[in-house]
Amino acid sequence: MMGLARPALARVPGIGFWKLCGSGTGEGFTPKPNTGVYAILATWPDLATAQRQTAEAPVFRRYARRAIECYTLFMQTTSARGAWSGVAPFDATVTAGTGPVAALTRATIKPLVALKFWRRVPDISTVIGADPNVAFKIGIGEVPLLHQVTFSVWPDTAGMAAFARHDGPHARAIKAVRDGNWFREELYARFDIVADRGTWQGAKPLQHLGVGA
Repeated sequence: MMGLARPALARVPGIGFWKLCGSGTGEGFTPKPNTGVYAILATWPDLATAQRQTAEAPVFRRYARRAIECYTLFMQTTSARGAWSGVAPFDATVTAGTGPVAALTRATIKPLVALKFWRRVPDISTVIGADPNVAFKIGIGEVPLLHQVTFSVWPDTAGMAAFARHDGPHARAIKAVRDGNWFREELYARFDIVADRGTWQGAKPLQHLGVGA
């Protein structure tokens, strides 16, 4: 369905920018594909449309029937800069609140530096996995090795900022990216979590943050 669902997704009423992504093994932060976990990212005109179409549109219902488990997050953009496939997909429509926040980073990696980039990823994954603040995390992508997306959820902006500022593998990787100009295209976006649906590995990962409680 990663290929065959594309025409059906494009015809869903109300859908805007959308992408079908695979994931890496483990928690996704590896170049080795995980053929059992996939992600659909889509923008919608409002929350009601997003909740209705992801539950009722035929293509989403087919995914749900064929899946062991589905988990959906509904979010509002608080900030965004950069591009994805040449467009700016997210409009910052709200001011960041005080609750859970999601961070999405997306990049097209230059082929000549892909090996350098992926050598740093395991150390970053270990650090973010050990951070008690991170509530959810996954690495996904459109094209293995070259098009990568990281997605994480934090209890608030302070916890997320503390991780980003800490002098460790993540900070050193960011510096290397900037100094070496490793990315052909990049996008950084932040979101407020509005609601969720379903489960992830048998649980509701954000319930302790008051989402889906």
